[in-house]
Amino acid sequence: MPATASGGARPEEAAAASPSASSSPTASYCMGTRPEELTARLAAEGRPVGGGRSGGGGGGGGEEREHERVRTLREIKNQIIGNRTKKLQYLRLGAVPAVVAALAEPAASPAALVQAAAAAGSFACGVDDGVRAVLAAGAVAHLTRLLAHPDEKVVDASARALRMIYQSKLAPKFDVNNNEKNMEFLLTLLNSENENVTELAANIISHSCDSTTEQFALCAAGVPQRLVNHFGGSMNLRDACLDSLTAIIRNNWEVASRFALLDHGKALRSIVALIHDRSPRTRLLACLCLIALSHASPCHFQDRQIKTKLILVLLELIEEPGHVGDDAPLALTTLIKDSVELQKQALSTNAVQKLSNHLIENSLESRRSVTILLALAELCSKLEESRSQLMSVQASTLILDALKHASSDIRVAACSCLKNISRSSKVLSAGKLSCDTFIAPLVQLLYDSSTSVQVAALGAICNIAVNLTPRKSILLHSGAVSQLVHLSKSMDPTLRLKAVWALRNIMFLLNPKDKDFILKELTLSTLSSLICDSEHFVQEQTLALVHNLVDGYANSVNYVIGEDGMILNAISRQLNNAPAPGVCIQGMFVLANVAAGGELNKEAVMNILVPRRADRIKQSLVVNFLQSKDKQLRVATLWCVLNLIYPKCEASSVRVVRLQNAGVISQVKGMINDPCLDCKLRVRMVLEHCLDNADDGFM
Repeated sequence: MPATASGGARPEEAAAASPSASSSPTASYCMGTRPEELTARLAAEGRPVGGGRSGGGGGGGGEEREHERVRTLREIKNQIIGNRTKKLQYLRLGAVPAVVAALAEPAASPAALVQAAAAAGSFACGVDDGVRAVLAAGAVAHLTRLLAHPDEKVVDASARALRMIYQSKLAPKFDVNNNEKNMEFLLTLLNSENENVTELAANIISHSCDSTTEQFALCAAGVPQRLVNHFGGSMNLRDACLDSLTAIIRNNWEVASRFALLDHGKALRSIVALIHDRSPRTRLLACLCLIALSHASPCHFQDRQIKTKLILVLLELIEEPGHVGDDAPLALTTLIKDSVELQKQALSTNAVQKLSNHLIENSLESRRSVTILLALAELCSKLEESRSQLMSVQASTLILDALKHASSDIRVAACSCLKNISRSSKVLSAGKLSCDTFIAPLVQLLYDSSTSVQVAALGAICNIAVNLTPRKSILLHSGAVSQLVHLSKSMDPTLRLKAVWALRNIMFLLNPKDKDFILKELTLSTLSSLICDSEHFVQEQTLALVHNLVDGYANSVNYVIGEDGMILNAISRQLNNAPAPGVCIQGMFVLANVAAGGELNKEAVMNILVPRRADRIKQSLVVNFLQSKDKQLRVATLWCVLNLIYPKCEASSVRVVRLQNAGVISQVKGMINDPCLDCKLRVRMVLEHCLDNADDGFM
């Protein structure tokens, strides 16, 4: 009987259905075909009669019973192939254990085994609950055992079923690192003359190889060479081998290097040749394999011409239907990620224009829209020309539409585009990201129900805030600040981090009136809490926000020393708790700014750095910071010391003495040859200030 799915059988399942021609149309017509009836019949047919076995032996009754089971299994298989609804219905009825029981039956006929294997594989294809049911019933062990069955059709059906199972992330990992028998078994599969079995081996490797130790084990066993040897097989086998090679090579310099030199480079050249294969999927997989190789071992992949070919092939593949066209932009993104050279090459092949045109000519409804937007985002991450090209009238309108799209994935991708476009001060100064067009929709996304969308929108706003310095009133009047403050109190640490980061960037070079506006929304109490946040990245960005708050205007320091020194006390607690270097750096820059003020400010900072009742045994935190391996922390600390002992100030000599007694000045003297030039310059300035104070009679 034909499959009942309206869309026809899936490619994998169609292959499984090939041996299923009904042997008796009349018999199929006569027996009930309702799922409830078939499930009950299969369960009954699997039970022994009169204490005997239910297999193919035992006389005419046994044979007829076996024929009935074959017909039942075939009917179930035909109903579920490509039909998710039917699969779920049979799963609810508990049909899977009865199907798998047929695989476990020692005397089951080859025909029954073929149908049971095909049904088990179909249950596992595309439905997670089906995979769970098949695994729980023990199908993997039975199907693996049947790979050694004398009947070739049983072997084929079992291999196909296992392939479908191993397509799922829920499938068990195949340990080849600590299990010699598993490795021997895998090599046996790879050496099989049956292509279905060999393809299964490649699928198992792709699914299970996710650690460097496994990569080394497979490489040592000669698996890469065996996979390359199968490139001459069927298209499906070749594709599976390419996918496996990518898994073995990925992020492993040594394995990738060995492969690049394998057979004097012949293996590598064979993959390069496959990027011109007739099959779009083969071309994509060959590109992915070469991309993995180029990232793992750049020294063995320096041919500029091949890289250009990869870009051109991937741009062509975007026009292909289905998964190939959907995944090609992601492959392009991976290829050019963080590489100015490759992004320039992509730009020279009109990549931005081609990707933009594809978006313009097609709707934003497909997954491909997401992957293309992400590819465009990467193309705009470093190159000004790419950003300018993308901000054409049509493309910018499309990105605006994507910000308002119903799909959260598309909204995230659009935000990623804007995040990188807004790195361009030219784009912002030209008014192409005005409040009416982009900023207002971005602010609306801060209220989105999806956390991933909120995070992406925050990333874009962070960049816009940096480069929108002359016209930050646009952001301030957009309603963004109140929502950013709200998100800074979120339970999600990423939201807190990004929200504080955005506030930090908005605060940068802001006038006093607007600083007051933000601080009234934020409050010193919230600011103090964020300084002491449980996440050190949030602490760091909050202190950077405070740094921007007190920077630029003399009266700005009052924000920090007011309210009984709430902010200074919070900073003091964090610095004394010896947190991450980034927190200390930002904290010291805040104190350096405060110390640039009057005597009261300097005294407040001194009481943090060198308390009058300090523990004589415990080394001063200033000395600790000056001894840090982080040059930025040393620079920030030296700036603070400089501002504290600036000559001609009323109590400079007293502060110098306190710093000397705390061991700070002697530590500074020992830094005269600091490897960091900035540190060396500040050290000399500190020592000169000490001498100036002495010459003026303060010491």
